[in-house]
Amino acid sequence: MSTFSTLDLVVFLFYFVLVTGYGIWVYRRKQAGSGSASHDYFLAEGSLTWWAIGASLIASNISAEQFIGMSGSGYKIGMAIAVYELMAAATLVIVAVFFMPVYLKNRIYTMPQFLEQRYGKAVATTMALFWLGLYVVVNLTSILYLGALAISSLSGIALLPCMLFLAIFAAIITLGGMKVIGYTDVIQVTCLVIGGLVTTWLALDLVAVLGGKHGAVAGFSELFVRAGEHFDMVLTRDNPNYMDLPGLSVLIGGMWIVNLNYWGCNQYITQRALGADLPTARKGLLFAAFLKLLMPVIVVLPGIAAYALDKSGALGDAMRVGDEVNPDRAYPVLLNLLPSGLKGIAFAALTAAVVASLAGKANSIATIFTLDIYNKTFNQQATEQRMVWIGRVSVVVSMALAVLIAPLLGIDKKGGFQYIQEYTGFVSPGILAMFLMGFFWKKTTSGAAMFATLGGLAGSILLKFLPHMMDLSFLIPIGFAKVTEAGVAEIPFLDRMFIVFWVVIGGMVLMSKMAEARRDSPRKALVVDPALFRVDGAFAFGSAVIGVTLAAIYGFGW
Repeated sequence: MSTFSTLDLVVFLFYFVLVTGYGIWVYRRKQAGSGSASHDYFLAEGSLTWWAIGASLIASNISAEQFIGMSGSGYKIGMAIAVYELMAAATLVIVAVFFMPVYLKNRIYTMPQFLEQRYGKAVATTMALFWLGLYVVVNLTSILYLGALAISSLSGIALLPCMLFLAIFAAIITLGGMKVIGYTDVIQVTCLVIGGLVTTWLALDLVAVLGGKHGAVAGFSELFVRAGEHFDMVLTRDNPNYMDLPGLSVLIGGMWIVNLNYWGCNQYITQRALGADLPTARKGLLFAAFLKLLMPVIVVLPGIAAYALDKSGALGDAMRVGDEVNPDRAYPVLLNLLPSGLKGIAFAALTAAVVASLAGKANSIATIFTLDIYNKTFNQQATEQRMVWIGRVSVVVSMALAVLIAPLLGIDKKGGFQYIQEYTGFVSPGILAMFLMGFFWKKTTSGAAMFATLGGLAGSILLKFLPHMMDLSFLIPIGFAKVTEAGVAEIPFLDRMFIVFWVVIGGMVLMSKMAEARRDSPRKALVVDPALFRVDGAFAFGSAVIGVTLAAIYGFGW
């Protein structure tokens, strides 16, 4: 069992008091200024700066599944897993250029609102209920449980008290509204980056010692010698981890669907920018893209360092559970090696990541439930104060549900990162297709949108279990299948998403064309003017820097 020193506790308490005190100060300023209007509570309309938007995006996105799950994947797979972070940087630029102008021009505040305006109430209500279930049962529970596991292993405190602490801490921040979340996230992401970089630095220093040297730079060079294969950015078909990251699909296939759906069609993420004007929103998204380029150093490199240390025998049996290695132990094991004081900094960074993600997710749950379910279905004449009160009740209820059901889902046995990807990946192709067609093809009908919702899910489930019903070896020559250790020709997860996406697009076009032939009128299209997609010189330059950086990384690691 790990224990904190007095210095670690003082460092962590300083972080806790700083975030809580700053949140209370922001809340009181908000109350004195704009009152409790629902848009101010849910969106912080017009009050978040670009740097607060960018920091909040990253703080909400990076959580235990990255620190624990992605570091574990770094131990097992290597730097190739960083494609989730690196591709996100490119995706944030695309969302800033093409998605955000459409949302803001049409005054879209929630994703179900977009669906109702474009496709009708039936599609919007169906997806609102689905998103609420997904956010509570998959995202909120996994963030809470994995975060509590990591903090429990680091502090020596039992799991349940850790879950309750995280839930209550996040709920307190969330009850203050989006402005409090946005500005406290600036502190959270600062703690996250500083604490994460300190952990990476010390992990590399430990690797340097293996070669009789000292320092992070020497450790990085030693890491190449001891784990050079872990720096391959695109995996070949003979790699045992190919089913997780199938070759070029990570660059030109299904990974785009994962990222465009997450960053462009996700209330949890887009909500940070929906209350701002377009220039501010774009600057915030670009800032988040630059922060994303740091994430592989913070969450993947420590996992590779843990692999090199474990391979050399420096970690003993710390990576093992019974007779088997558990890659998800990589980050907690490294944290336990930190000296007094620095462990408190790392603990604060991990807590910041978890609490910020929980708060962001809970606020999105409250926003969708209050604006898209309660206000439109149960009480259309609800006052502003009533909707804020309902939103706060939603936060408390969703947190309580997450605490109750998280231990029952076996999240730790599936692996947190894989758990989230597995369940959201079943619906990502249909949702992305529905949004893109709704944006850019005026003839898309509500029937086609409903097909995307249900057909995308059905297609994903079918391809998941199809290898057990028929032989798919004919797909091997074209790169869409690989024979696994069980002797079954299976389709990699990302390739399944790629196939389903294009099947859904084809089905939506066909259904919309059939409706046009029957003279069925599609719903009113959104205002989409090509002039909306123009960007200023500073944004174009920043985007070019990100593009060149990504090209250099993949050119080096090919």
